[in-house]
Amino acid sequence: MKLYNSLGRELQEFTPLSPDEVKLYTCGPTVYDYAQIGNLRAYVFTDTLRRTLEASDYKVKHVMNITDVGHLVSDEDEGEDKLEKGAAREKKTVWEVADFYIAAFHDDAAKLNILPPNGYSGPHCSYARATDFIPQQLEIVKILLDKDFAYVVEEAIYFDVSKLPSYGELTGQKLSEKEVGAREEVVKDNQKRNPQDFALWFFTVGRFADHSMHWASEWGDGFPGWHLECSAIIHATLGEPIDIHTGGVDHIGTHHTNEMAQTEAAYGVKLANYWLHNEHLLVDGQKMSKSKSNFFTLKDITEKGYDPLALRLLYLQSHYRTQTNFTWDALDAAAQNLTGLRAWADLRWQPHKLPVVDAAQSTRLLSEIKAGLQDDLNSARGLAQLNEFTDKIAPDFELLKELDKHFGLGLASSQDIEGEQKALIGEREEARKAGDWTRSDEIRAQLREQGIEINDTEHGSIWYRK
Repeated sequence: MKLYNSLGRELQEFTPLSPDEVKLYTCGPTVYDYAQIGNLRAYVFTDTLRRTLEASDYKVKHVMNITDVGHLVSDEDEGEDKLEKGAAREKKTVWEVADFYIAAFHDDAAKLNILPPNGYSGPHCSYARATDFIPQQLEIVKILLDKDFAYVVEEAIYFDVSKLPSYGELTGQKLSEKEVGAREEVVKDNQKRNPQDFALWFFTVGRFADHSMHWASEWGDGFPGWHLECSAIIHATLGEPIDIHTGGVDHIGTHHTNEMAQTEAAYGVKLANYWLHNEHLLVDGQKMSKSKSNFFTLKDITEKGYDPLALRLLYLQSHYRTQTNFTWDALDAAAQNLTGLRAWADLRWQPHKLPVVDAAQSTRLLSEIKAGLQDDLNSARGLAQLNEFTDKIAPDFELLKELDKHFGLGLASSQDIEGEQKALIGEREEARKAGDWTRSDEIRAQLREQGIEINDTEHGSIWYRK
């Protein structure tokens, strides 16, 4: 199996730390608003990775975090906390906002057939909430202070990036080349030793004096910086080093770079051997933004009548490392493709119409799909092979189950039609044989009202759902 490792920026043969288990960590959502469809692409990408690993006979221990504190509007520790921003917008407490959007994310993930993480079972859910790991985060702060990798100032405890020679290796930039974006309206802490130093712990003073979420520490009351949670969660649940860490390309320059630094400094080991990042999803060729009215959630998709799995299929039709453009026309095409795949899955209830797949054919198709996915998750290649196959032969249940393990499209959940509907189809076939086209058309219209379409082929009348 080959994966593109952002650490080294090359395609590499995947070699796990353990011969039969893979430790996988995913940066999850910041729960102050609904996940937009660009965020959801990242989670479908990681889900495809996990499915491919499991299909390759690895046992995967997967952890995903939920950021419910500490993520400021700017990745460079400036601006307000996003949870506080969400609470002000909705006139709720930060805890209420977090709980609401965690539930919304779980709903989105379920609708997209994203497998829930299996490497953590905590007090709230299978996802690891940052606020459930405050003691573990404070433990890392203490270690870094004791090792002189961190320092205390009035507003925060910062990590001193100049103390770690390897800082920035994920980006390939030297520390002197790394720039920190600045805007006139953001607050800067002039007590930082280096502009790139990042916050491990914010104190409830100054701009954060009234912060709603805070905990006691030996250095003062406060709350963690965004980057700290992932290192603490990985240390507590998976143990470092892990095999694979995933996230979006926007995490490379700051968040993942800082995660790597604090873990290596605290524990003297690498955080992860492989770093995989998915590219951005554009909308009509532009970056998604609420101000441009091109910011879409899964709810926006479903309210327009689309099946969530049409969006999943749209993601799978392009490579995860390709910047992909979302348009409604593209989603229409994916929805039509999904309808076609489901119509093919429905053929298992009509085995007399077409020859049914045999063991050799099934094995060959699944081997080709697996080979594509093992080539840096080339899901588009696997789908192309599947689409060629569907024109020739009907599936059986076992093949559909195996395909669902790879693509998560729910093809095996297809249900047979009712006996009355089958009787109508039989009556229609007799009417056609007798040349009674009026009755044939009446039955077609009656079935269409029930969501059943009829396709008259050389193999006879084949039904499928609209």
